[in-house]
Amino acid sequence: MNLSRLDLNLVLALRALLEERNVTRAGERVGLSQPAMSAALSRLRRHFGDDLLARTGNAYELTPLGVALRDRSASACDLLERLFSSQADFDPAAETREFTLLASDYGAAVFGAALARALHDEAPGVRLTFQHPAPSVVENTATVLSTVDGLLMPHGVIDGFPAVELYQDRWLCLLADDHPDVGDALTLDDLAQLPWAVYQRPYDAPVARQLSMLGISPRVEVSVQTFQLLPHMVEGTRRIAMIQERLAHRAVRSAAVRVLPCPFEAVPVSQAMWWHPVHTQDAAHIWLRGKAEEVGAELTATR
Repeated sequence: MNLSRLDLNLVLALRALLEERNVTRAGERVGLSQPAMSAALSRLRRHFGDDLLARTGNAYELTPLGVALRDRSASACDLLERLFSSQADFDPAAETREFTLLASDYGAAVFGAALARALHDEAPGVRLTFQHPAPSVVENTATVLSTVDGLLMPHGVIDGFPAVELYQDRWLCLLADDHPDVGDALTLDDLAQLPWAVYQRPYDAPVARQLSMLGISPRVEVSVQTFQLLPHMVEGTRRIAMIQERLAHRAVRSAAVRVLPCPFEAVPVSQAMWWHPVHTQDAAHIWLRGKAEEVGAELTATR
């Protein structure tokens, strides 16, 4: 594909047409007249060899290719917008900028909160937005990263993208402070026989993988979408869970629980911030990554 022969304005038209499914509304959205948008649709149909929009009664429906292109065109527009908004210089004290980071509740609570504190005085015009990553982050990492400023994720889940190292954490076992079956230490038999509360996003919690290598299949009674719910799902029950040490300190303050070392050598969490290569030379991103590295170093020093 020779990009020099393509009219990139058609990317905006394509996104508007596929999202609006109406030529007139799509034209209004991008500032084109109805005849001009109709001409753009004709060019797009010739390029893809597909109708993209098929009339059904008085409305248009997307063809299968149109459905596939809808999200791709949105990602392409987001990527182009970020590409052309790149800056050669960035003054954090004077600039107004929003950074969007994907993170689990653990990443946002431990690292995100520390980063937000560091930016509070130095960059009063900078706003941080944290969003939960979708499962597609593993299969479509490039597409997902192209729409945000960074992804907080431990090593071992994705690869092949630039990253800045942040800090390490270790896994601990979490159980009720009055657990009737466990004393001062857990055993592998306990892990195999007791019921579990687990974090249900496997790409962000390698606990299940680590247990499977020991031949243990946890008997799961409760699964949740946030790590910070685990203490409340364990409190007052026979359940156990695994939680990161940095969250464990908060857990014992928020629920009647205690933590014990894992009865095996759990692979530690090695947290990093990943980004799309399009951001590498952007001055604002260079500054953000520098601050992330500083905050990571502070977390490591104060563990």
